[in-house]
Parts: sequence; C-alpha cells; structure tokens
Amino acid sequence: MINFKSRDWRNVFVLATCQMLYNSGRSLLVATSPLIGYAIAPNKALATVPIFLAVAGTAAASVPASLLMRRIGRGPGFSCGSAIGVIGGLLCIWGIETENFSCFCLGALLFGLFSGFAQLYRFAAADVASDSFKSKSISLVLTGGLVAAFVGPELAKLGQHMVADRPFIASYAFLVVLTLIGGIVVMAVDIPKLSQEERKEGGRRIVEIMAQPIFIIATLCATVAQAVMNLLMTSTPLAMKHADHMFSSTALVIEWHIFFMYAPGFFTGAIIKKFGAIKVIAMGISIQAVCILIALAGEEVINFWAAMALLGLGWNFAFTASTNLLTEAHTAAERAKTQAATNFIIFTVVAIGAVSSGGLMHAFGWTWVNLGALPLLIISLIAALWLSALRNRIASN
Repeated sequence: MINFKSRDWRNVFVLATCQMLYNSGRSLLVATSPLIGYAIAPNKALATVPIFLAVAGTAAASVPASLLMRRIGRGPGFSCGSAIGVIGGLLCIWGIETENFSCFCLGALLFGLFSGFAQLYRFAAADVASDSFKSKSISLVLTGGLVAAFVGPELAKLGQHMVADRPFIASYAFLVVLTLIGGIVVMAVDIPKLSQEERKEGGRRIVEIMAQPIFIIATLCATVAQAVMNLLMTSTPLAMKHADHMFSSTALVIEWHIFFMYAPGFFTGAIIKKFGAIKVIAMGISIQAVCILIALAGEEVINFWAAMALLGLGWNFAFTASTNLLTEAHTAAERAKTQAATNFIIFTVVAIGAVSSGGLMHAFGWTWVNLGALPLLIISLIAALWLSALRNRIASN
C-alpha cells in the first residue's frame, strides 16, 4: 500500500496532480490554437505562431525559473509561474473576443513562460528522492498527464461552441481555472530549499557540466524527442483539417496521443531500472521513427491516430530516460543551473520547430514535415549508442 505520509510519495502525488492540471491546459492550447490562429491570423502561414511563442516562452523562462526556485523554493516558485499562466489565459480570451491575433499570441507567450516553470515538475520529484526512487518518481509525475490526455481536448470540444460566434473562448476560461488550481495545489509540495552551505558551494562552472558526454547526450536525446513530438503534434490539427477531418476526430487523435505520452509512466521507471537509461532512450527514438512511417502511409483518421499514439509512446521512453540520465550529471548544488541549461536548450530548439511547422505545412504539406524529422532521430540514436559504447569501454578498463 502507498504511504502518502512519506515525503517521496507526497511530492509525487502533489506534482503529478499539478502535471495533470498543467497538461490539460497545454493540450487544450495545442488542439485549438492552430485553428484559432488559422481563423484570425492575417496570413494562414502564421497559424502555428501562437504555439511557437508558447514554446519560446518556455525556453525563455527556463533559466529564470530555475534560479528563482533556487532562491525561494519549489512551492512558491511554481505558484509564481501559475500566476503568469493565468494572465496568459486571460489574454488569450481577450484575443479571441476581439479577434486580435497579436493579443492571442501574447497570451500564448505568457502561458509558455508558465510552462517554463511547469517543466521543472519532473526534476522537483527527484530533488530529495532516494536513488532507488528517482527514476520511478520522475515517471510517476509524468503520468499526471494521463488524465490531461482526455480533459484538455474534451474541454476544448465542450467550450468550442459554448459562446455563440466566439469559437473556443469558453475553452480558454477552462484553461484559466485549471492553471489557477494548479498554483494553489503546488504549495503543498515538501521540498526544502538548498542549505546555505549548498548555495555557497555552487559546484562546477556550467561549461564544465555541459562538457560532460553524459550531459551532452542526455540533453540531445531529450531535445530531439521533444522537438520531433512537438513538430508533428502541432502540425496534426492543420494536417487533419486539410484532409477534411472533423474537429471531433482531431480532438480524439490528440487525446490518445497525450494518453500514450503519459500512460507508460506507471512502468517506464521500472523499465529504465531494468535495462538502463540509454537502452530505453534508443527504444523511444526507434518507436518515434515507426510513427513517421505510419504517418507517411496515408491520411485517414486511423493513420493519424496510430502515428500520434506511437509518437507519444516513443516520447515517453526517450524523454523520461533522458531526464533520468541527466540526474547523473550534477550534484545537488549544481542542479538548478544544470536543469536550467538543459531546459533552455530543449525548448529553444522546440520553438524553432514550432514556428517552422506552420510554414512547412503551408508550403510543403504533411509529408515533408514528417520527412524533416527523420534526420534528427537518426542523429539522436547514433549519439545514444556512442555513449553506451563509451561507458562499456570505460567499465571494461
């Protein structure tokens, strides 16, 4: 039986709840913002700019969020992020109400800044967890997105026509409520601030940490997993619209994609413990490659569904294992700057992919969006196999 009085399990429960609330809002934004952008943007090629700005905001907040939490602690830091997310949601509502694309984009940017804080939920779970519980805590926190797989898209559908002549405006009211609740719940997290000694120690310079092969490969694989997932996921609503599928079908595909992103979290930690992080990364990358083959095979709803399901599963394996691998690259005193560096790199690259996806879809179509992701997966797989060979060579000497 799970003992929720244990600090490890309490933190997992709180952070998984916050992950669920955040991802519900994020999946709502992913499912709707390309369609809103397509409707109100001055140029249809700009339809994915709101998602680009959301991801750019995530990258921009990565360093400040980590440093702020180093100073004031995880709970208050996460709540500050939620407050920014609430303001962003309100601006999105106003942008839809006034059909002001710039205002809607600003709201998406602020929600992205909140995401920069929320991306640290998975790291926070491992901050004070025992070594044997680290991989499990990370994967269990990520399972918080499991409920979000259905909550976000269903709220998007529910709010689509709730207000006459203002599609999706009620959906963003739901986003505001979810974000507000998350900011309150996260205050219950029990992670002490670094001691004065740990803060004074500072650890190695960030360039020394980043020069380690383990940091390079963990960050590269996490970046590719997230970038490919984001590129294909943000293009899917537009691809399905161009294929004349209904929004209800699009919402269904996004629901199951996000379900497969987080459902494996119940056992990913055990798989990592059994096979090792690098092998699980390689498994995840390979699954994402299969997803692309299915997407290229046709544009029926079943093709989109199967491709997005495998995309989510591959992301879970590669991203969770990469996060677990990264914990080996730093000490407690170094964790804030290490986490900030890796999240900044990940979401800067993802932002470039997000802003490119709309242009790629508009100019070249769904096929080339998928083909463009393949080289990234190949590079990531080669890098993971190289690190595995390097560690085996060191171990045998």
